[in-house]
Parts: sequence; structure tokens; C-alpha cells
Amino acid sequence: MTAENAAVNQPGRTEPGPVPVLNIANVLTVSRLALVPVFLVALFWAGGHDVVWRWVATGVFALASITDRIDGDLARRRGLVTDFGKVADPIADKALTGAALVGLSLLGDLSWWVTWIIVGREAAVTGLRFWVIRHGVIPASRGGKIKTLLQAIAIGCYLLPLGDAGEVVRWTVMGAAVLATVLTGLDYVVRALRLRAVGKRATA
Repeated sequence: MTAENAAVNQPGRTEPGPVPVLNIANVLTVSRLALVPVFLVALFWAGGHDVVWRWVATGVFALASITDRIDGDLARRRGLVTDFGKVADPIADKALTGAALVGLSLLGDLSWWVTWIIVGREAAVTGLRFWVIRHGVIPASRGGKIKTLLQAIAIGCYLLPLGDAGEVVRWTVMGAAVLATVLTGLDYVVRALRLRAVGKRATA
């Protein structure tokens, strides 16, 4: 009897069932996506530069950003990874970040070239994911996680009503975020090309 058969014939042993789509990790992901319009309303309310509403917008953005870390940890620790989550999680992340960057640029608080670099990079990476998806999935790198953290902190600095006193801090953190965005984007291109080359050789 093989080890596989022995495992199957063990009394009381059950195979793990499929992971339900409706789980806490996916609920948090959808909640983050649902917070995007709430964030935009708070950001643009009262003309976009009301101190109270900027604090509200910052709080909503921070709450949504925190769920990004929590849902991923829960999915991995509790085995709640689903195909829905794999698709919805990056969409929610990009929707939140993109909405914040575009909103700040529309209000004149952030230069458009910064927004286009970050949004363009994210769109390009998404396209690369679909380009190599049949060959495999490129895991998130440590650099990518640092990039996401820097973007969130930089956006938070621009959302906070710090006035001219925070200008140096805002530009410093956003500069680091833009640099990380570009470098990790180039790294993703290299890894995508390698994965596609390996996949082609494997199928040849």
C-alpha cells in the first residue's frame, strides 16, 4: 500500500475542501474597494482643502491601507487564498492609490508627472501579469512591498493638512516612493521576461 493510499484509508481523515469565496480576507478586500468612493467624497468635500475634511480623508485612506496588510496576512495564515482574492486584491490596491494620486493632482497639491509615473507603472505591471500569466505568477518582492509602503506614507503626507511646514517631508518621501516605483517596475519587467523565456523552453 502506498503512502497516498494509506492516507486515504485512515479513518476520520478528511481532505480539505475548497476555500469559500466569502471569507474574512475577501471581505476586507471588498471593503477596501468600497472605501475608495468614500475617500474621494471626503477629499473633495468643501472644496478639497478644508482642514477637517482633509483629516477625515486621511483617516479613510489610512484605514483602507491597513486592510491591505491585514487581508493578505489572514489569507496566508488561515489558508484563505482564492482566485477572487488574487484578482480583487491588486485591483483594490491600485484603485485606492490611483484615486488618491489623481485626486491630489486635480486639487493642485501634487504634480501630475508624479501621478502619471506611478499610475503608468502600475498599469504596465498589470499588463505584464496578463502577458506571462500562462507561464506562472511572479511573487511580490521585498522591493515591491517597500514601494507600496512608501507610496502609502507619501500619499498620507500629502493628504495631511500640514501646510508649508510639511513641504520638505512630502517631497522627500514622495521622491523615495517614485524612485522605488521605477526601480521595482524595471525589476518586474526583467523577471517577467525571464519567466516567459523559461516557460517557452519548458513547452518547446
